[in-house]
Amino acid sequence: MLAAMAAVLLAAVGYQCAATWRWIMGRTRRDSEDSNCDSLSRQAAIRISHSLPDLQTEPLKQEYVQEHKDAGKKVLRQTTLPIVPDRHQTFQRQLSHRLDLPSIQFSICSLERADSSIGLIKPELYKNELVRQSSTDSGDLEFCGKLHFALKYDQEVEALVVKIFEARDLPIKDVSGSSDPYIKVFLLPDRKKKFQTKVHRKNLNPVFNETFLFSVPYEELRQRYVQFSVYDFDRFSRHDLIGHVVLKGLLESADLHQEIEYTMNILAPPQEKKDLGELMLSLCYLPTAGRLTVTVIKGRNLKAMDINGSSDPYVKICLICQGKRIKKKKTTVKKNTLSPVYNEALVFDLPAENVYDVTLLVKVIDYDLIGPNELIGCTAIGSSLIGIGRDHWLEMLDNARKPVAQWYPLNKCPPTNINVTKNDQQNTPLSCLNSR
Repeated sequence: MLAAMAAVLLAAVGYQCAATWRWIMGRTRRDSEDSNCDSLSRQAAIRISHSLPDLQTEPLKQEYVQEHKDAGKKVLRQTTLPIVPDRHQTFQRQLSHRLDLPSIQFSICSLERADSSIGLIKPELYKNELVRQSSTDSGDLEFCGKLHFALKYDQEVEALVVKIFEARDLPIKDVSGSSDPYIKVFLLPDRKKKFQTKVHRKNLNPVFNETFLFSVPYEELRQRYVQFSVYDFDRFSRHDLIGHVVLKGLLESADLHQEIEYTMNILAPPQEKKDLGELMLSLCYLPTAGRLTVTVIKGRNLKAMDINGSSDPYVKICLICQGKRIKKKKTTVKKNTLSPVYNEALVFDLPAENVYDVTLLVKVIDYDLIGPNELIGCTAIGSSLIGIGRDHWLEMLDNARKPVAQWYPLNKCPPTNINVTKNDQQNTPLSCLNSR
C-alpha cells in the first residue's frame, strides 16, 4: 500500500517538473523571438533613415560610389575629376572637360587657302606685272626673291584687306648662311599707319599667312598704293633692308571686291656706294613745338677731293616742300679730313600737320678756297622716299622727342623724285608749311 502511494507521488512530482520545464523553455523561446523582432525592426529603421538625404551645412567636395564586385568585399571608387593646377589649365584641357570636341569645327577663314588656289590665279594679272614694276621707279634695281600676297576690299568694314602669304628665294643676310625675315606693310602716300609681320628665324622661304586691314574709302584707292618692305631682323644692330614691292594702280586693272592674288619680284635697294663715304645723322622731332632737330654727328671714309688726298667737308641740309626749298642750313667746315666729326644740331620749324609733306636733302660738300665747292655725295630723308631715308623718318615719328641715329651711304645724285626748282636761291615760305 505504501509502495503504491510512493509511486503515485513520484509520478505526480515528475509530471509537475516536466510541465514547469516546458513552461520555462516556452517563455525563453518567446523572449528570444521578441528580441529578434526588435533587432530587425531597428535595422529596418536604420535603413530607412539612411535612405534619406543628409542635410549638411557644407557641400560635399568629393563623392564616392560603392561597387560590390564580390559578396564579401567592398571597393570604394572616386568619381570626381582630379584637381588640375592653374598653370596647367590651358585652353585645350578646359575644352576636354567641358566641350564635346568632335561636334565643334574650327576654322580660320582669313588664313586658310585651298590647295587649288594656284589654278585660281588669273593669268591676265601677270601681263601687267612688268608695268607695275616699272611704276615703282626702280631703275636698274636687282631682284632678290618673290613675294606672294593678295588684296581685297571689304565693303562692310570699308577697309582694304592685305594678306601676306609667303616669300621665296630671299637672299642670305646672316653669317650663319640664312636670314631672319619679316615684312612691313604701308598704304601710301599717307604713311600714317603701318603693319608688321612676325619674324621667321633662319628661313629663306618664310610662310607668313597674316592678314592686315587698312581703313580707307573705296574711292580713295585710286590715289593709294601698297608697299611691302622686307627686312632681315638683327638682334644687335640695325635691321637690314632686303628689298621692296610697290603695287600701284589698285583700281586700274582689277576689281578689288574679289580677292586677287599677286606674285611679284622683290626689288633690292640700290647698292651702297661706300666709295663716296657715309654720314651719320640723328633726327629728333617735337610735335608740340613743331620743331625738327637734325644732328650731323660724323662722317667716315669720304672721297678725297683735293690733290693732297684729303678733303675739307661740310654738310648742307635743305628742307624741301612741293619742289621748292623752304630752308637751308649747314655745318662748319672740317679741314683736311676724310672722317670729320661735327656733332652739330640744325633746327628746322616744321608743323605737325606737315611732317608727311617735306623732304630733307643732305649734301656733303668739299670746301675750296679757290674755285667752286665740289659735291662729295648726297642722300635724302623723308616719308615720300623708298629705302633708309623713309624708314628713318617714320622711326623718328614713332619715337617722338627721342633722337634716332642712322648711317647713310652717300650717292652721286639725289633720288629722281626730288626735283628742286632753280629759282629758289632765297628761303621762300610756302602754303604747305604754316607760317611761324
